[in-house]
Amino acid sequence: MPTLFRFLVICAVIGGSIYGAMWALALFVDPQPREITIRIPPERINPPATGDPPVTGSLKQ
Repeated sequence: MPTLFRFLVICAVIGGSIYGAMWALALFVDPQPREITIRIPPERINPPATGDPPVTGSLKQ
């Protein structure tokens, strides 16, 4: 039983250290805002016409 208790204590210490490091990063590090530009190809905004009419309604003839 002492080895199980020692293992659980070590896991708790490691988990607490990770949690504390994440908490400190979230508290003390501020992100620097910056402008981001993403180019979108014109084909995605205005797809080329294929000549086929759009399919609407039922498939009955």
